[in-house]
Amino acid sequence: MSDLKELTELTLASARDGLRNKDFTAVELTEAHITAVEEARVLNCFVKETPDKALEMAKASDERIAKGEARDLDGLPIGMKDLFCTDGIETTAGSHILEGFVPQYESTVSQNLWNDGAVLLGKLNLDEFAMGSSNETSFFGNVINPWRRAGDDTPLVPGGSSGGSSSSVAARIALAATGTDTGGSIRQPAAFTGIVGMKPTYGRCSRWGVVAFASSLDQAGPMARTVRDVAIMLKSMASFDPKDSTSVDCAVPDYEKALTGDIKGLKIGIPKEYRVDGMPTEIEKLWQQGIEWLHAAGAKTVDVSLPHTKYALPAYYIVAPAEASSNLARYDGVKFGLREEGDDIQAMYENTRGSGFGAEVKRRVLIGTYVLSAGYYDAYYLKAQQVRTCIAENFRKVFTECDAILTPTTPSAAFGAGEKDNDPLSMYLNDVFTVTGNLAGLPGISIPSGLSSEGLPLGLQVLGKPFDEEQVLRIAGVIEDAAGFDARPQNWWSAK
Repeated sequence: MSDLKELTELTLASARDGLRNKDFTAVELTEAHITAVEEARVLNCFVKETPDKALEMAKASDERIAKGEARDLDGLPIGMKDLFCTDGIETTAGSHILEGFVPQYESTVSQNLWNDGAVLLGKLNLDEFAMGSSNETSFFGNVINPWRRAGDDTPLVPGGSSGGSSSSVAARIALAATGTDTGGSIRQPAAFTGIVGMKPTYGRCSRWGVVAFASSLDQAGPMARTVRDVAIMLKSMASFDPKDSTSVDCAVPDYEKALTGDIKGLKIGIPKEYRVDGMPTEIEKLWQQGIEWLHAAGAKTVDVSLPHTKYALPAYYIVAPAEASSNLARYDGVKFGLREEGDDIQAMYENTRGSGFGAEVKRRVLIGTYVLSAGYYDAYYLKAQQVRTCIAENFRKVFTECDAILTPTTPSAAFGAGEKDNDPLSMYLNDVFTVTGNLAGLPGISIPSGLSSEGLPLGLQVLGKPFDEEQVLRIAGVIEDAAGFDARPQNWWSAK
């Protein structure tokens, strides 16, 4: 293994320590990752690579480190989901309608990361406007999961919508990445690719400068290979932002210090409603194994009930498309992005939106417009909001009985590309264990915890109380240590 390859094997934390110890330079670390990105283009993780920008940022980091002025993330190369606006760098949200759009401002989350010295490798591929569970709806093509089933070369999906983020981290071409989670779009792809992904509490990370899908559900979060790395990333990403009316003004803890490994006496809820019909035996076994790991660490588990769970998915697929239809109304071909001419302004709008949006985005805009229309608003949208309130109330009651909740992350391992193209309902069911966290605004994390019978990663999820990310991370760290997950995808994509 070459020195360059060894540098891409580092975790975010070990790379940080190596830079501070002068074991290598930020430029060397960045060059190693630029090479890895180039070798892994078959995975289609990036829609825009920024090697020159990365080296410029790395040189600035080396100068600060040499002066003893190292910042929290100085010199660490990461990927940015292409939903975050980046000043002077094309931002597409995976859509043809935004192709060529170059923002003249920076999202708050990405600015926070640059302020702490992080290095931008490029913009990561995603489902169009973050709408999808497999990263197959991007205008720029599918992202490929670096994992393969044992004895089978069928390309697998990396999950979505943050599939470029999850795949890049799993393939060791980025130390970490940003993601966004509207119904599970950080946690589900993390589970599919064997990495750690965290959705913070709604309001913990600013949404300013993030292309909107469903404004009351979207939340930015970190994706990395270890719980510690996620904790390091989250500390830099989180902040109060007066530019975001949903940002919550509360102190950002040092999440890394929360990883004490001590969960003795904690009560962990096990919701009976998550034992869904038809759940694979291996998912049930992994869940039980997680319970045993928590017991061994001194925690107690209690059976709890979240009775409105069965309504969460249908409520989500009313609320999210309704908000999407409103948010996406701004893409009309007038001020930025794609413009298809027509005989009059109405025709121009129709032509632009017709050719600019992909099939899944059109489907959700149509659903959203329908449920918000006169005569259907009360029957669908209003009812879904009432269900959402009930789901949040369920969690409030349960958290009087326990400190956190343990569930599986997904109902299956990663599936093959194209396997669910003609079955959107089956695709939507991938979010069955994750959407409740978004509807209630809770922090949640997925930890790689085992392998399926086909040798693919499976994840466990911890959900916590609002703004209790420290405890969620502490529990996740215990599960990570107990699982000892060290499996990794074979490096087939860059084999010479």
